[in-house]
Formats: sequence, structure tokens, C-alpha cells
Amino acid sequence: MGAIPIIDVAPWFTDNDGAKREVARQLSLACHEFGFLQIVGHGISDELRQSALDQMNAFFERDLPDKVVVTPTDGSYRGYSGRKSESFAYTVGDIRPADLVEAFVIGSEDPDGQPTGRLHTHAPNTWPTGMPAFREITARYYQAARSLSETMADIASLALELEPEFFSSRLTDAVVTMRMNWYQRLANEPQLDEEQMALGAHTDYGILTILLADVRPGLQILSDASEWVDVTPEPGAFIMNVGDALAVWTNDYWKSTIHRVVPTMAPGGTPRRSIALFQDGNFDTPLAVLPQFVTTDHPARYAPTTLGEHVTNKISGGRTFEVPDVQQTLGTRDTSAKL
Repeated sequence: MGAIPIIDVAPWFTDNDGAKREVARQLSLACHEFGFLQIVGHGISDELRQSALDQMNAFFERDLPDKVVVTPTDGSYRGYSGRKSESFAYTVGDIRPADLVEAFVIGSEDPDGQPTGRLHTHAPNTWPTGMPAFREITARYYQAARSLSETMADIASLALELEPEFFSSRLTDAVVTMRMNWYQRLANEPQLDEEQMALGAHTDYGILTILLADVRPGLQILSDASEWVDVTPEPGAFIMNVGDALAVWTNDYWKSTIHRVVPTMAPGGTPRRSIALFQDGNFDTPLAVLPQFVTTDHPARYAPTTLGEHVTNKISGGRTFEVPDVQQTLGTRDTSAKL
């Protein structure tokens, strides 16, 4: 596996139909071969990107009691998540130690501010007190990244030769979650379990992910040869990857690639930061293989479900340390490869 492609999406914002088709062609090739790509020409300023990362420092460098106070208590996927409170490897049926990552999560809210009772959708956001800049800049970055995810979904419609509104019609009340990840080895952790990850191997659950990350090693994707391959962001670029929903709709023509974050930094060293925006689509959207991706030689690989059911089961697995039932319908790949 070579380096993942870098795609300049700036032509998509022009009136040149031929240039738009070329962007779509490049996207389809990258999603088919890798399931991952890097995006430049996206129009989100370096200033906003850096400000969002700086605000992460302001929050995660707080004393632990000041972070724990925004831990969700209502079952919603919002607020603070402490180290070793999740194990993402469970979501692909792999039993591994709990992850080292700390996280802060915000997402789409119900218009009237009332929780829906679902684990992952439209719950009120919980913000730390005394940090107005954190709230303002994080919310502004969320809206910019969400808009980019919608643009990439529109490009995907053209790339897959679907009707132009195929994805936009499934994003009208979308579950869109943003997770700020803070990876740090503590000074008293000179030795780690051989199987310890900063973030365990997993696929992303929804339609697509937009990732902003420090230009440092750590992220790895699993190749078709079951080898872990490093992915380091280019300066100014976003990483985009295919989620499970796109893999289901295309019968794996587009890959939802297993990936992980390894704890590469030295004990007590500089933390590694990333911000992942998950575009998961409307909760009740049917999720089944599209007929144009089914042939005699390639029958449908996935049983029908809904986006919401799939995403909810995957999140629950990572937090309860149980292999989710959704593994009955969505396939997995061997994650036992070692560097």
C-alpha cells in the first residue's frame, strides 16, 4: 500500500462541470483503493483549525476534577470521556486493553433542546464552565467541518453515479458528532502492555469522517495484506475516511478501513491531538446494499438495518466493553497484524 491520495477539492466550488467530475473521479478511486484520503483546497482557514487545536490544550490541560464534571451521566454521547473508559477494538470484535485516549464530544442537538432518549443523537451539549472561548471556537469549527462533510457527501453522490440529492436527502436531520481526542503518555507509564493502544483498531460507523490531526505519526490503517501502514497528515490538509454506511451501500466497493492510533510519544511527552467530525446521516435512514452494486459474482454482503441502529450498537460496544450484536450483519477483518 502506497501513500494515501491527496485530493484538491477547490475545483468543486467552481462552475466547471468537467473539473467537478475529475474531483469526483479522484474521490471514488481513493475510496475504492484505500478508504482514506487527504483533502486540500477545502476552504477552512488555518486560523480556525489552529484555534480549535489551541482550545483543546486549554481544556485537556485542566485539572482532572474540572474535566470530569462534564462527564455525561444520562447515557448520551456528549461531554468528557476519561482515559481507559473506552475500548474501540471491541467494536470490531477484538478484545484489547482500554484505550489511553481522553476525549471531549459535542454533536447535533434537538431543536427544542430536549434529549431524544437515544444514545448518540440530538442530545444537548455539555460545556465546561469558565471557558467561553472554548465553547465559541469549538462550535464554530464544528459548523465548518460539518459543512465540509456535506460537501464531500455531495461529491460522493457524483462519484458513485447516484442522483445528486442521494446523500443530501439523508442529511436533513443528521446525527453529526465531533470528538476531540487527546493522546498522552503519562510520566509514570514507562512500560505499556504490548497490546495497548492510544485508540484501538476500529472502523468508523456512519457515512464519512473529517479528521484534523497534528502533523505527527500515530494514525495507522490496515492494508489489504493485514499490515499496519502509517498515515501522517500533510500540513493544512484534512484526512477523510469512508464509514461503514458507505461500505454497506456500495457492497464494499468503497472500503470502510480499519484504523487505530498507536501510543508513539515518550512518557510525559507532548500530547497528540485530533478532532474527528463524524457525518452519520439521519438516524432512521435505511441502510442496505444498493442494487447497482449487487451482481451474481458479488452478492449483497450485508443484511439491511438503519444508520441509527448500526451507529448506536457500535458506540455501545466501545463503551460497555462488549462485542456489539451488529457484528452479525457487518463483516470484520483480522486486526491481529503487528508492526
